[in-house]
Amino acid sequence: MTPAVRRLLRQPPVVRFALLLLLLAACGVLLLVVPRPAPSELPRLADRLGELAPVAAVFGGALLLVALVPRTFITLASGAIFGPLEGAAYALGAALVAAAVGFAVGRLLGREFVAERVRGRLARLDGWFARQSVLGVITVRLVPIAGFGLVSYGYGTTGARVLPFLAGSVIASAPTAFGYAAVGAAVSSPGEVNWYAAAPAGLGLIASVVLIRRWWRAERQRRTAGLTT
Repeated sequence: MTPAVRRLLRQPPVVRFALLLLLLAACGVLLLVVPRPAPSELPRLADRLGELAPVAAVFGGALLLVALVPRTFITLASGAIFGPLEGAAYALGAALVAAAVGFAVGRLLGREFVAERVRGRLARLDGWFARQSVLGVITVRLVPIAGFGLVSYGYGTTGARVLPFLAGSVIASAPTAFGYAAVGAAVSSPGEVNWYAAAPAGLGLIASVVLIRRWWRAERQRRTAGLTT
């Protein structure tokens, strides 16, 4: 181990950020090697869990989301077990808990490291996240750039505020929750799928356009302000 690496490892922010990266890598490996059950097999779980099934759906789903399991699978499974409406509600509950946990872990392990090292455009991007409203979080959530859990960890490393992040995460998750829960319900009850299941793709496209436009406008305003000073 070189002296430079040893010096880095003596810095607590570096150690914590390294732990965050190791956590994400471990989740990624588990995601690849652990098989997922078919949604059609999941309704039997509700019968075995009885009254605890909704609690297990929310907190078990949250645990899977922070382990980087795609939210699509969680919502499909919830819809297959509980039906389109209850399944969507429990999937949203899992999304809220997972967003809070992922944000907290990212803030604890990665924020100090990022804040000390971002410069230039990255510093301006970090400031943009810190100023984001609920609408900004919704826009980023709807853009299909990364999984739900990974975005939660990433937001925690920025200067984003927790309450707009949580509110935006739940609101952005609602349309796809109802759409994918309807698809999941149709696995065990054919004929349940409706046109609303097509909403996720359209919302993602719209959000991508909105996010690009907002970022371009912010950059243009910054450059204009720089020319006038």
